Amino acid sequence: MRRRELCRMMMATGALAALPSFARATGEVVQLRFDPNRTGATIPRDFVGLSFERAQLSNPGYFSPANTALVGLVRGLSTAGNLRLGGSSGEHTAYIGDTTRPPPFEIFGPEHNKTIKEGMFVSTAALRTLRGFLDATGWNCLYGLNLAHATPEQAAREAADVQRILGPRLLALQIGNEPDAFRNRFRPAEWGPRDFLAEWDRFHAAIAAAAPGVKFAGPDISNKLDYLTAFAGVAHLYPDLLMLTGHYYAMGPAGSPDATLDQLMAPDPKTTTLPLAGVETVQAAVRTARLPYRMAEGNSCWDGGKSGVSDVHAAAIWGADTMLRFAQRGWIGVNWHGGGNGIYAPIVGAPSSGFTRRPLYFGTQFAQALDGATFLDTGATPADPYLGYYALRQGGRTRIAVINKRDAAVTVQLPGLPEAKRTVLTGPSATARDATTLTTRSERPARTVVIPPLTAMLFTLVRR
Repeated sequence: MRRRELCRMMMATGALAALPSFARATGEVVQLRFDPNRTGATIPRDFVGLSFERAQLSNPGYFSPANTALVGLVRGLSTAGNLRLGGSSGEHTAYIGDTTRPPPFEIFGPEHNKTIKEGMFVSTAALRTLRGFLDATGWNCLYGLNLAHATPEQAAREAADVQRILGPRLLALQIGNEPDAFRNRFRPAEWGPRDFLAEWDRFHAAIAAAAPGVKFAGPDISNKLDYLTAFAGVAHLYPDLLMLTGHYYAMGPAGSPDATLDQLMAPDPKTTTLPLAGVETVQAAVRTARLPYRMAEGNSCWDGGKSGVSDVHAAAIWGADTMLRFAQRGWIGVNWHGGGNGIYAPIVGAPSSGFTRRPLYFGTQFAQALDGATFLDTGATPADPYLGYYALRQGGRTRIAVINKRDAAVTVQLPGLPEAKRTVLTGPSATARDATTLTTRSERPARTVVIPPLTAMLFTLVRR
């Protein structure tokens, strides 16, 4: 599609004036290089993750092995991923143990958070079906507990049952969701990092006593990095602390006129909850705590996602690049938030009506193809921030991922001869909703390759 046609389509959606065009001269070839002797982070097998609202557990039939459609879609992303349960509804969801109640809804997602605050619960029945769902998918669980409205004793009772029922499928517990946003909402105006740490410590002590050996993760912040820094500073006091966690959204809220595809594709969006300087603060916290970091919740646009931005092909390209960029920094996982009919959700739908994959699903699959791979140093190449380039070693083979986030083609010269088969993530336009494809193509190998607009390609180099 020509640039003028593409821009006209994007203008019609109100999402974007224009994506960045490729600034290099026509015919210029971008040289890609890597150093095979300088290695970086390795992508864990459970790097791929999904994040759902804890309130979804009010319906035991949702996360259930009987929900075979959802089981199949989750396994299609990874056979060893991570399911995080939390979200803002987690602070309004009570634990009722063995009590039985009819579920108040079939599905619950980020689009319900501002309208439903009552009647949500977790029961042991839901925990048992959750265990079956995790066994069926092969995934583990990062489970969030209520900090805002529960007591330490209530959280400890729930944690003990979660540990008993989920067993080895439980990766870690999180105490609270976005505690850095509690002030003036659930806590007094003067409440800050010190108060949070004191409260977290009380909850931790009660939970650890009730569920011996259970692991923890935290602080699961939104965007106030002083909470993460403070938490990292006391991490050494808790040998059962498994990882640091926090959230990331490229922009928001969904109603903001600044929430555009242009911002989504920007190397450092001015609207992001975690700018590049903040990413460096995260890296400093990792070094202080000597613990890894997982993005336990995040997506393109907070407040449920933005139509024409979060649910279109461009989001798939953005998602694939974001996952690999964070993995390259050593982050151990990315949990895309969603569920229900959330605009940014990779999977939407209900057991009664069926489920649908959104474009981000395919971008996640593209990145997941590199699980277990180790990054190789690519230096400063390429200099163009809209061209994602990653070199990795996987199973003794060298793999090259090139992600073109622009609306014009770019020609690259690979650092070696590729095999004939390549994986291609592409779509007809930035704003296409149902046309993203992830395919394996067989073509005559050549070192010089044209990467079409808004396309990602994964190559395997011929052994030398």
